[in-house]
Amino acid sequence: MTAGSEAVQDLLPLVFAAPNEALAKAESVLRDRPEPLHASVAHQVIGIWQRDFGDMRLALRHLRRARDWAARAGSADREADVLATLGVALVHSGRTRQGLDALGRGVQRGTGHTRARVLFRRAYSWWVLGHHREALEDVRRAVPVLRQAGDVIWTARALTLRATVHLALGAVERAEADFASAEDLWAVTDQEHDKADAVESRGLAAFRSGDVPAALRLLDEAEERYAKLGTPTFMLSIRRCEVLMAAGLAAEALAEADTAIAELDSIGGQSTRKAELLLAAARAARQADDPATATARAGLAVRLFAGQRRAWWEAHARLVLTGARHAAGKRSGRLVRDAAAAAERLVELGAPAAPEAFLLAGRIALDLGRTADAERHLAVAARSRRNGPPLARMTGWAAQALRARAAGSTRGVLEACRRGLDVLDDHRMTLGASELRARATAQGAELAALAQQAALRSGGPRRLLVWSERWRATALSAPPTRPPADPELLSHMTAYREIAARAEEARMEGRPVPALEREQRRLEQAIRSRTLHMRGEAHGDDTRFDVGRLLERLGDGVRLVELAVVDGRVQVLLCGQSRVRRFEAGLLAAAETEAEHVQAGLRRLAHPGAQARLPVVEAAGRRLEELLLGPAAAHLGDGPVVIVPPGRLHRVPWALLPSLRERVVSVSPSASSWLRARETRPPRGGRQVLVRGPGLATGGAEVTRLADRYRGATVLEHRDATVPRVLTELDGAGLAHIAAHGTFRTDGPLFSALRMADGPLIVHDFERLGRSPYRIILSCCDTARFATVGADELLGLVTALLPLGTAGVVACSAPVNDAAVVPLMLALHEGLAKGLPLPEALRDARSAMPDDALHRATGWAFTAFGAT
Repeated sequence: MTAGSEAVQDLLPLVFAAPNEALAKAESVLRDRPEPLHASVAHQVIGIWQRDFGDMRLALRHLRRARDWAARAGSADREADVLATLGVALVHSGRTRQGLDALGRGVQRGTGHTRARVLFRRAYSWWVLGHHREALEDVRRAVPVLRQAGDVIWTARALTLRATVHLALGAVERAEADFASAEDLWAVTDQEHDKADAVESRGLAAFRSGDVPAALRLLDEAEERYAKLGTPTFMLSIRRCEVLMAAGLAAEALAEADTAIAELDSIGGQSTRKAELLLAAARAARQADDPATATARAGLAVRLFAGQRRAWWEAHARLVLTGARHAAGKRSGRLVRDAAAAAERLVELGAPAAPEAFLLAGRIALDLGRTADAERHLAVAARSRRNGPPLARMTGWAAQALRARAAGSTRGVLEACRRGLDVLDDHRMTLGASELRARATAQGAELAALAQQAALRSGGPRRLLVWSERWRATALSAPPTRPPADPELLSHMTAYREIAARAEEARMEGRPVPALEREQRRLEQAIRSRTLHMRGEAHGDDTRFDVGRLLERLGDGVRLVELAVVDGRVQVLLCGQSRVRRFEAGLLAAAETEAEHVQAGLRRLAHPGAQARLPVVEAAGRRLEELLLGPAAAHLGDGPVVIVPPGRLHRVPWALLPSLRERVVSVSPSASSWLRARETRPPRGGRQVLVRGPGLATGGAEVTRLADRYRGATVLEHRDATVPRVLTELDGAGLAHIAAHGTFRTDGPLFSALRMADGPLIVHDFERLGRSPYRIILSCCDTARFATVGADELLGLVTALLPLGTAGVVACSAPVNDAAVVPLMLALHEGLAKGLPLPEALRDARSAMPDDALHRATGWAFTAFGAT
């Protein structure tokens, strides 16, 4: 490109419309020995590109050359413009004083329209530094001049910046108004990078207003736009980390921040962005219960922010550092002072995070027994409970609950916990994806624990039962939002199924599959992203849990055993015969360890020749009973028993426990879920569907036999057992039996699958059903395994079915012997043919099996879920 072929000045707007094209053209200008003015522009363009997308050292080198060439050209406005760009780069490199000096000189040298552009960039630098009042003042001075000059691009940039500053100060409505005005202006320009930035900023605004799905969708859209331009996305990563943490995805936020830090370091990028990414990583690590990582990242962020003279950011980093030290077990008066100092500094700066800092100071003071100090700090934090976004109000209600506990007011604790969890309930139901609903409950874990502790101290088992139910399996209170009209999601799922099937076939043939696995992971990410974008439409179960209603439904014969965990110990709440009794059992940690031993034993017993392991497994079952039921085991009566375990104990094979071995036993995620299942009515017609997947050792032998029993049933096998056909037939069926290979994905529980003829039938597929089968029997390994997330939530195949109309499920919590499963399943269906409920039919089927280790272990591995 030569200076005469196109106006060199046009390269400056081009750097944000087509960054790589602008870079190439600027380098071409410099190769032709341009005049000073054109050389200044070309070096400035290269400096901007390196500043925002590359190496800061190269950026500063080119921008200083641009400044020198501008001085030679004798243009004061040209020199002012370059000084502004240089000042921003110096601020981003951590040289705050030099950057502000350059910006100040730019304001002095520039006139009219140019001066307004310099003011905008100084405002941007003030925002980076956390000086929000100064930023707003410079934007206030710049916008009228830019508008009067008809400068659409820079006016839109100024409005976007002003909106971003408003968001930092918690003024969401003002921010949204400015974003809307800026978006109207961007629509008439070709500034693709600025447009992507506007989408990113709208995502941040959606998050600040409490719309997490919209925030995730907009940030993903912005990332796609940046990818087309080939530009890095460090600021977007910082913002996405914040949204991911609010969605309960702290581990993902930490991974994103660390990846971005490594990439930034590899190109010698902006020091300011590195500090912000370190802060995001520290926050994520703290939320992910990794205080050591949080302390390390926050400590480095504090040092960088201090060196950059960024008081706003430094105060936030010090808050995270203090919180991480507290989480690591440190307790001291100095820690209280650090938290209080951070809180006061955040108040001075007008930061919305101040209540969080006061809450931390009050919590540490309580740990040290300094009730007067605690009350002072908690009282300030509690003020945020009345307004603001949901998580800010949650902070306020947590502070209020701690104040009430310190004052000895059980009623006050429970009222604050109730109000805080109500706020979180409203927030959860804006989320359409079952995963987000489940993970979001982690935000209420402290309130739920405080309420349970208060209920236990007050001595009433009914009250403890109510609070145990208040925050248990709440994600199952309503079906997830289903997106039948999303063709892109359906396309991704079809492609995923095909790729997964091809990868499985290649593995069986011993061929390498790295390319297929990469594509499978890409499609999984695409499916998950589309799912997380869904906004909630369904309302939860608004009826509060009623102990009287539960006892009425249980009658005199059925016992419901709810296991609550308070301060690490299992509290057994035995419900039945019109009363609730409480018994104390063992430690949850010990029960978890024993349950893992039992699962390992069952896996071994699934193979012939492991008879010698049977006494070991049975002994572990006795120990489990003592830890989980304790003295309650002697008061179970003779009738059916419903077990409601905490999420971390759902893999326990309950039929192995001695007192439950000969009983009718079912499991439910919560007493409320059991009540809903009990009151679910079967569909009209009661269609039966039998499905046989490929690759079973027995060939799915029970399906052939069951087809003779259920005349007129729909039988799907061989090429007919495809995912679309299976889903069509399952929808609204009365009884379904699926014999297939099952896999549980610990890294992605909603991609746990049953293998069909055309590939995996995943949990996301089941969530698209209008109504899941009234009863479903999963003759498949690992279908009763779950991921425990949030406060006490479960993600897995069974929990996907229960909110969709399924009243009863039989599923397996461990790998089992295919041949031993066949007689068990046939005996189970014999019981159903007699009109027995699923739990009773499963109990009788176990007793009908041969009394050897293989068949007994197979029976123990299967569990009945639900109520019928």
